[in-house]
Amino acid sequence: MSNTASRAAAPRLSPISLSILALLVPLAVQAQTAPAEARAADAKSSTAASTATGDGTQKRLLDEVVVTGVRKKTFAAETVRVGAFRDQDPLDVPLTNSVMSRDLLDAQAAQGLFDALKNTAGVTRSQVSGSTYDNLSIRGIIVENRSNYRLNGNLPVVNLIDIPLENKEQVEVLKGASSMYYGMVPPSGIVNFVTKRAGPTPVTSLTTTVNDHGGAKVHMDIGRRFGEEQSVGIRVNAATSKEETGIARYKGDRDVLTLAADWRATSWANFKLDVEHYRKNTSEQAGIQLPAAVNGVITLPRVPDNKTNLAPEWARYDAQANNVLLRGDFALSEDWVLSVETGRAQTERDRNNTTFINYNPQTGAGTASVNTLKGQKYTNTNHRVEAIGRFDTFGVGHELTLGTTYNQRESAGWTSGTATAPQNLYAPVDIAQLNPTLRQAGFPSEINDRGLYAFDRVSVGEQWQFLAGVRKTIYRSEATSPTAPVSVYRADKVTPNFSVMWKPMKNLSVYGSVLRGLEETGTAPLTADNAGQVLSPAVSKQRELGVKARVGEVLLQTAVFQTDRALTTTINRVYQIGGEARYRGLEFSASGEIGRDFAIVASALLLDAEITKVGTTNAGELGQSPENTPKNTLSLFGEYRVPMVPGLSLNAGVYHFGKRAVNNLNQGWVDAYETLSIGARYQFRVMDKAVNLQANVDNLTDKNYWSTAGNNLLGVGAPRTVRLTAKVDF
Repeated sequence: MSNTASRAAAPRLSPISLSILALLVPLAVQAQTAPAEARAADAKSSTAASTATGDGTQKRLLDEVVVTGVRKKTFAAETVRVGAFRDQDPLDVPLTNSVMSRDLLDAQAAQGLFDALKNTAGVTRSQVSGSTYDNLSIRGIIVENRSNYRLNGNLPVVNLIDIPLENKEQVEVLKGASSMYYGMVPPSGIVNFVTKRAGPTPVTSLTTTVNDHGGAKVHMDIGRRFGEEQSVGIRVNAATSKEETGIARYKGDRDVLTLAADWRATSWANFKLDVEHYRKNTSEQAGIQLPAAVNGVITLPRVPDNKTNLAPEWARYDAQANNVLLRGDFALSEDWVLSVETGRAQTERDRNNTTFINYNPQTGAGTASVNTLKGQKYTNTNHRVEAIGRFDTFGVGHELTLGTTYNQRESAGWTSGTATAPQNLYAPVDIAQLNPTLRQAGFPSEINDRGLYAFDRVSVGEQWQFLAGVRKTIYRSEATSPTAPVSVYRADKVTPNFSVMWKPMKNLSVYGSVLRGLEETGTAPLTADNAGQVLSPAVSKQRELGVKARVGEVLLQTAVFQTDRALTTTINRVYQIGGEARYRGLEFSASGEIGRDFAIVASALLLDAEITKVGTTNAGELGQSPENTPKNTLSLFGEYRVPMVPGLSLNAGVYHFGKRAVNNLNQGWVDAYETLSIGARYQFRVMDKAVNLQANVDNLTDKNYWSTAGNNLLGVGAPRTVRLTAKVDF
């Protein structure tokens, strides 16, 4: 590629981005003299816990098993545990990453996935309002529910039921194209869940949570180490809850039971096992169909009261998930480690999904269409074998990763039927039980995604790192239907990735990356005539330029990026590939401790997304913004630890989401909105037991707003919720 072409394709640096980049350099210089006793203490504890010899990969491998037990409380994580960057300092990762620590999740009393990820720039809801599970987009691109959510950096769990946070140590987001390590995934990013593990200190805690709508939860967390030299660790989390959100005709229950076990079998072999079972049975809030366009313009109805539910209570969402992941790490020498992982994730659900259709936006009179789906079942089977080694060639250091993966995704057939009843958007009524006739609607499908990859981190001196990777993907997708030929897609392609990083000082890094990847372009939603169809794969491209710095205990990140990918669109009720879209943006984040008394998590995104290529049937989308893609997002959360009252902390957060187009034709827009949160927690001791009392309020002003758009649907944000929590550590 010529220099001219490279400049033309790269994201443009705005005055704002240049200013931020310039500010980070002097801040990082200051960071060289900032106190770092806590990090040194953690490193000392980690080294003492290791049973391996030498300074290479073997020690880092064995540290990983035990270091989680000596975690200090902080809003800024010091390691990333996702993809090819497992156990790396965020400063050494040449992509934008966000980590939500356990302390942050606790401070916010986070209950679900969106509660955690609202602290990450560019994360928005998509299609559904979140009453049953969180369907999300990052940087305007859907986070695919069957491939982009990972357990402990590997197993693709199915995000069609609330993924529990009770047993998670941290939640991570690695943004952008990640297909080199994870295969056929969209370039929105990978969401990784890191489980709690037993540490040197025994854990026994009981947490109770209630809200002002009548919801209640009890959660038990127990962790112990056993055996000679405490070589075996067991961590069990169990929770049960009564689900009430303040939305009319919404109620249900939820249960969670998880196990995380590890065994340091020898000085050269570690094993880990994670088992999760969780279920949820609740009413599902209705989605609202977009009104028809008049003269090319869609006029949205006024936002209904946030407690409104147009679905009946009997319209249940009944789902359960079982995830199992087993990993073995074997130190072949002081410089080479072999990792073997195998896992299986399975989610089953029966669903009564209500859509409000054919209504008058002024009077609200319309129809509730209840779509009953029975027997949906999704299974992911995943295997990975990986070798990591360190060596030098002519004074140049290498950390080489060689791996192979196999991922099989299966979807069982299901039956479906639809029944309708009168309903009103502004004066909803209860709907008597409907029993539609069920017919075969979803048919079995299978996806096989195999890959071979090599990734080399080359160190030239202490200031330069070059990361080069290549992946060969062999992909096959097959779907059956009695009324159409078997649909088969195949792909066999090699995709390269390259990054360069310059570290002029220890706590400052500047990087650039060029990534290519294959992605599945999406699965047709229930509102489409081809619901459930997996679209053919396509190549996505990404460029990113960024700066990261650690200033004292605060991690700062800023990046400009451009992602080009296939455009999915719905034309005449058929979900299909309709061209290409380009996403350009500037992103900034800050997280960590400011002095002893204040902690902060902040993020911002300015996004310029545009449809750059179209087909003959969707020419009107050219130059428009892709649907449900915000122009900007902002989140700011801070906690003040009151020095005059030891144990007392006060917090507040503001979350802004910019306006979004309701479809690719930009015929209407969802207004921008902000929500406010406040909270307080007080930690003290009673009879030598640690006690934490906490109160949190979300959507403080009880704002009514459209929280989501996409696939011809609208969703309403949740009402104000007051949550009280009491935790005792025995």
